[in-house]
Amino acid sequence: MLQIYTGNGKGKTTAAIGLAIRAIGAGKKVYIMQFMKGLAYSEQEVLRRFSPQLRLDTTGKPFFVAQEGMLTPEERAAWGDEVVVFPEGKPPADYVALLGEGFAAAARVALSGAYDVVILDELNVALFFGLIERKTVEALLDEIGSKVELVLTGRGAPDWLVERADLVTEMKEVRHYYAKGVAARRGIEN
Repeated sequence: MLQIYTGNGKGKTTAAIGLAIRAIGAGKKVYIMQFMKGLAYSEQEVLRRFSPQLRLDTTGKPFFVAQEGMLTPEERAAWGDEVVVFPEGKPPADYVALLGEGFAAAARVALSGAYDVVILDELNVALFFGLIERKTVEALLDEIGSKVELVLTGRGAPDWLVERADLVTEMKEVRHYYAKGVAARRGIEN
């Protein structure tokens, strides 16, 4: 099955990790590739302890990306050097290459038959920003068929991907303390 966890609400990666834990408990092997993330998130430490039942890889740079016009001047100032802003449709070539290499590696693992569940965390966001091309993802979906349970997370899942999925969960933000200026908290958001 193809599962998608998307939407602007909190909990997409958390839900995928919950599924990973459940799968490990049932004797399944899990592979997670986290796109656009370095090794800076609290869950990564504990997930690596599940080896060899779970393998975790990451690909990305230690900064956020945004298209021009997506951030207010205040948000852009708050991010400082931790954000790279680019014109729509023209993401940084080095970042595209890095995520392309990461996707190719994840695809090889997904198609290897070594894992029962494959989670491509934040792939929807990489698609949204044009860091990974639709045709590349579609090629993997065509080839993988029903060999593994495939979970794709991230805001902004494109319509074509939602239409193709067997399960789509949209996390809806009703209220978030970010709006009150509360920064990401270790162990809760990162």
